[in-house]
Amino acid sequence: MSDLKQKRQLLSQTVEHIDMTEHNVVPLVDAMRNMAFSARDLARAADIYDRMLADLDCGIILCLAGSLVSAGLKRVFVEMVRNRMVDCIVSTGANIVDQDFFEALGFRHYVAEERLKAGMDDSTLRDLHIDRIYDTLIDEDELRICDETIKRIADDLPPRAYSSREFIHKMGEYLAEHARDRESIVLAAYEEQVPIFCPAFSDCSAGLGIVAHIHQRGNEPKVGFDSAKDFYELTQIKIKNPNTGIFMIGGGVPKNFTQDIVVAADLLGHDAPMHKYAVQVTIADVRDGALSSSTLKEASSWGKVDTTFEQMVFSEATLAVPLIAGYGYHRGNWRARAAKQFAQIYAESEAPV
Repeated sequence: MSDLKQKRQLLSQTVEHIDMTEHNVVPLVDAMRNMAFSARDLARAADIYDRMLADLDCGIILCLAGSLVSAGLKRVFVEMVRNRMVDCIVSTGANIVDQDFFEALGFRHYVAEERLKAGMDDSTLRDLHIDRIYDTLIDEDELRICDETIKRIADDLPPRAYSSREFIHKMGEYLAEHARDRESIVLAAYEEQVPIFCPAFSDCSAGLGIVAHIHQRGNEPKVGFDSAKDFYELTQIKIKNPNTGIFMIGGGVPKNFTQDIVVAADLLGHDAPMHKYAVQVTIADVRDGALSSSTLKEASSWGKVDTTFEQMVFSEATLAVPLIAGYGYHRGNWRARAAKQFAQIYAESEAPV
């Protein structure tokens, strides 16, 4: 079999994104409420997220870590943005750039064949320019196009340091004109004025694109990323909208970055309360003291999260997220919410001079 034919065979079955709007999970989640273990935890988490949606003053921050878009959750997040169920996103770069922006360019993620799942021949995949995320495959040649597209966006910007939010806004602007798949978190957030932050922005295809941009510019002025500006900009949301809730999927940098804005607001002289609501979905083990597994009660000791409405759900995201987000969607409290449009906070400072 030729390499091209083998590659086409491996990249033949696409990952399909679940549509939470088609599945009313309210009766199921309600039935889980009187069970035990993770089922009861999940039902309480769904209640807390629904409380966020019903609290019209609450600014909801969605945190994304782990390979979520490639796993089929993209449409859940797009619907959350479009239906005023989230007001700000803090994410790893992989979800936003390598996976969501990548698919918006017209590319897809693929289901690995059963024989590959049983014993992946990763050397063969490498020879075929196929990358693997557990049981999901990606065309490396298409990822290079994503890198190059990021470089072109950087090439067209005035040379200076940008926050990830500013740069992702420009990515959304690019997709508004060029997207081949409009079911995109970046595009929806651009259209709905929901800011997206990637505090470790270089750790993804954006970093590869910016490296190529910097190399080509040599000693000339160039575009860069300003992580301190990220922190300052996200803190402005907490200052301007003190009542906040966080829905965290995974942990890591997005989790800590979002929790820390309470402390940052205090350092800036504002009496910002702890996050009023908090839900975290994770499979990380709490025993090793790692950030991803640190409980929300532990975060309260740092002055970051109130413990009245908090819930840890120790579950894999593709199982828990459609149930929790779907519960909030079908309960319908989002219909009474006005869009916060937090992106407007930064509009004045970015107006052309």
